[in-house]
Amino acid sequence: MKGMVERRLSYLYTGELTSVIVFVFVSYLFNYAFPNLRMYSLYSFWASFILLECLLIQGTIFWYAKLKRLRKENTSITPIKIVRQLYRFKRLNIMMIIVTIIAFVFDFIKWNPLLPIGGLSIALLIYIFAILEFINYFYIQLSYGKISDISHLLKSRKWKKSCLNKEFRRLL
Repeated sequence: MKGMVERRLSYLYTGELTSVIVFVFVSYLFNYAFPNLRMYSLYSFWASFILLECLLIQGTIFWYAKLKRLRKENTSITPIKIVRQLYRFKRLNIMMIIVTIIAFVFDFIKWNPLLPIGGLSIALLIYIFAILEFINYFYIQLSYGKISDISHLLKSRKWKKSCLNKEFRRLL
């Protein structure tokens, strides 16, 4: 059982970390290949991208802490120090979500009437993905990769609380 949990945590940790790195290169290549989108000129792109990257780094920290503790202490309960840190990040993430909305408004004002719709669309997709990641980490589990998770969702018709949300209960 421990081996199965360890593999799952390792998969989650490395997946988040890989995403952080890959997204940087993909954004650079995409901006290089399609300069007419003006992605790197948009505040909304940068705000959305930084929000997403920060969330992925937080996910990396969370899964790595669980994995490290499982390997050292034979329990996957997240250290309370990490839980407190991620709870503070939750508040910071909400502020970043609001700042990103302001960045979109600013871009609309700045670029009107020549809005780079393609770049804004990409920024909006990144923003939506970031919000879904935020919900997935801090509130309810949105990703269901295992058959047992999907069957539980179909049977109960209820969303599962995210792992991190369950950990926050320890702070109360």
